[in-house]
Amino acid sequence: MGLEPFSAEDPIFEDEDVLRDSHKPEDLLERDRELEEYQSALKPVIKGARPRNIFLYGQTGVGKTVATQLIMDRLQEDQEGYDNLYVRVVHVVCKNLNSSYQVAVKLVNEFRGPNNKVPTTGYPPDTIYEFLWEHLKDVDATHVLFVLDEVDAIGDDDDILYELPRANDNGNVPADETKVGVIGISNKFTFRDNLSARVKDSLCDEEIHFPPYDANQLRNILQQRAENAFVDGVLEDDIVPLAAAFAGQESGSARQALKLLFKAGDIARSRDLEKVKEEHVREAEPKIKESQVRNELESVPTQSHLTLYALLMLERQEDLPAKSSDIYEVYEIAAKRIDADVKTDRTIRDRLSQLKLKGFLDVDEHNEGPKGGSYYLYEFGDIRPDMVEEVLRDVDRLEDLFQKEITSY
Repeated sequence: MGLEPFSAEDPIFEDEDVLRDSHKPEDLLERDRELEEYQSALKPVIKGARPRNIFLYGQTGVGKTVATQLIMDRLQEDQEGYDNLYVRVVHVVCKNLNSSYQVAVKLVNEFRGPNNKVPTTGYPPDTIYEFLWEHLKDVDATHVLFVLDEVDAIGDDDDILYELPRANDNGNVPADETKVGVIGISNKFTFRDNLSARVKDSLCDEEIHFPPYDANQLRNILQQRAENAFVDGVLEDDIVPLAAAFAGQESGSARQALKLLFKAGDIARSRDLEKVKEEHVREAEPKIKESQVRNELESVPTQSHLTLYALLMLERQEDLPAKSSDIYEVYEIAAKRIDADVKTDRTIRDRLSQLKLKGFLDVDEHNEGPKGGSYYLYEFGDIRPDMVEEVLRDVDRLEDLFQKEITSY
């Protein structure tokens, strides 16, 4: 059978882009309290004063980035009514940046043209910061707000979160030339807790927590999007409540709920149906769940990838569940082989705890009495080892580890 002709006719979707991550809504439902706190924290800026440093935290898909986009747009719109006020916003996604140095280079390059970019290696950190301070002194703006999205990717290398918030206080950038503020956005609750004391003092002037959505909130969000995304009448009455209930129970993520609703519609469309039914939502749910787990695995930083690799090698040798000391031994070999920083065993125990919180690992505590003491045993949790391997094999930094796997330790 040959290819069928492409057709613009679509009995299901009116505008499916409304359900995608890239869509920016005109307003953010179910986040009135957080938006009020956010705007209040930024009021000094519109008055010409130094900005407060703000830290937003909450899991993925709960509105942190959308709230930031809406508020930054409103701030830059409203500043037009004030003389001698120009706020520049520098928004950087740190997802693929695993050190303060890489973030600093990225920020410097935001101020440079395409033919004058700083390479990602070759300069000492102090020089990179000097470049940044010079750009901030020269920039034609009264305020510069740095939005560091998914800043948890840098792990425990948090120097950038000390240097930027204190750029004015330390005299690196005179406040009468440019007032500097930082907005850190983290998908991990524990990242904030693990910041060094000096960073907490500098960065967390204001902290705003975005909790997971409940099923009723997700229902309102989905209903709003569905009105523009789907052809009138194609959704059966129980579709939106069911998708909201699944996402509310699983994660409280609007992103997951929207993906679930889209996938259900896509299944109906692929079968040339004219209605999206409950069975399509139930069929889509496990597919979306696996996709989310895969995305989470891909997004963790290099040190967590190395920790997962160590567990994978132990699993291959049937040595799971394993103590953290055994995992660390394999991790250390792997880190050295790819010339990555070798973190302390305590840091890797923290990584194991974070992976457990994500549901990737199961942990059992064993107690062998006064002489043997207690210890923890780790093994894979709600993820298949073969999925872990598929993800890790696609990580460029880890490619050499699969050329010759670690079998002796």
